[in-house]
Amino acid sequence: METSPPTLAPPRDTDEPRYDPRHHPHRPEIYGFMAEFADVTTVVAAARKVRDAGFTQWDMHSPFPIHGIDKAMGAKPTILPWLVLAGGIFGFLAGLLLSWWTNAISYPYLISGKPIWSFAANIPVIFETTVLFAAFTAVFGMLIMNKLPLLYHPLFKHRRFRRATSDRFFIVIEAIDPLFSEDKTKALLESMKPTSIEEVLEED
Repeated sequence: METSPPTLAPPRDTDEPRYDPRHHPHRPEIYGFMAEFADVTTVVAAARKVRDAGFTQWDMHSPFPIHGIDKAMGAKPTILPWLVLAGGIFGFLAGLLLSWWTNAISYPYLISGKPIWSFAANIPVIFETTVLFAAFTAVFGMLIMNKLPLLYHPLFKHRRFRRATSDRFFIVIEAIDPLFSEDKTKALLESMKPTSIEEVLEED
């Protein structure tokens, strides 16, 4: 019995990698929707609408910092400054304990009747340990809170998203948001008049 070869859909005009059911027998889970905007004014207005709609698991991507975008997105202050303060206090106490132990306990050395240990004489050491621990807390705290290094992300598969580093602005609403609904979320993004809207799929 002869079988005709499978027919393939005509190629699309874009060079985006397309979903091929031959290689993915089960449809990958959706990561979210990505809306593209051409200028700052429209993307800031869109960010306000997403914020007012109550979404919490979403982000905006821009090729440069946008003044006032934190307020437009409803972003809350980070706890990183408090972590850096805690790291600095720990470094201060560590330097204080280190200088006291080495000078007064482990290796006492009397010079011209001066005190075995004094706070003023060890301020440079204590200052350096304070700065050291605060700096380490700032760097590693920032990396952990931003989930870096990020070796893979579903957005990396979309060629259009590469323009986020040059001349395009993107809003991505994630499917893990409690308010996410494919139909309603897409309708909300369409009401913002974006240049394009794309469905972002997780890796199968």
